[in-house]
Amino acid sequence: MKVKVNGEIKEIKDSVTITELLKIENVEMPDMVSVQLNGEFVERDEFSTLAVKEDDQIEFLYFMGGGSFGL
Repeated sequence: MKVKVNGEIKEIKDSVTITELLKIENVEMPDMVSVQLNGEFVERDEFSTLAVKEDDQIEFLYFMGGGSFGL
């Protein structure tokens, strides 16, 4: 089936969970990634049970901290 991952169309097998997709996509530090599925954030405790479907749009988001303004 086809899904869009971070703006790129990917061909994956059926019934892939978010956790499996993170592995397939070789996402570094998956514990630090937030996931949006069709524009909605997915709760981390749903990663292992929520399967993506044909034409879903998945975004892996990395939040960076730090930095300061020199005022």
